[in-house]
Amino acid sequence: MAKRLFDIVCAGIGLLLLSPLLLAVAVWVKLDSPGPVMFRQERVGRFGATFRIHKFRTMRVDAPRLGPQITIGDDARITRSGRWLRASKVDELPQLWDVLRGAMSLVGPRPEVPRYVALYPAELRELVLSVRPGITDPASLSFRNESELLARAEDPEREYVEVVMPMKLRLAADYVRNASLGGDIRLILATLGAIKA
Repeated sequence: MAKRLFDIVCAGIGLLLLSPLLLAVAVWVKLDSPGPVMFRQERVGRFGATFRIHKFRTMRVDAPRLGPQITIGDDARITRSGRWLRASKVDELPQLWDVLRGAMSLVGPRPEVPRYVALYPAELRELVLSVRPGITDPASLSFRNESELLARAEDPEREYVEVVMPMKLRLAADYVRNASLGGDIRLILATLGAIKA
């Protein structure tokens, strides 16, 4: 209950304070490339229920047709505005709305697309999906430069499925087992510190 209240208060204040930035980014995305301002994608949330996550669009509208679901290195599908938005993590800010509406939490395991969740080992799937997914978590910090890491792999998607995803799952499971409001606040501060760096 305390975690949900914390989420509602922080997400509400965040959306209010950041509204000028969100509006400016929305205009930039719209002027920079054809297509919608927001990118919506089906992800798997708490108890396996699917929901649509919100981000500022950072790729061409035809990106799904031109490549894999994961982003690899200096992906040609990324727009000019998208490069800055991804580097600064500002593209993730619309997820404050997802937190406010109850689909996500500020801190929790990052939500995956259904095709990757289908590959989770059963025992970890149940544990990781027992909580609301989050905007940030320990795996987000550990794999902040995931696309550059995958760019060095001979087969990036295989590297993600066989190496990166299992490591992220272990971190997510550890988070769920040891979650606390104090720990969430520390993760939020660490995330803000990583963005500034």
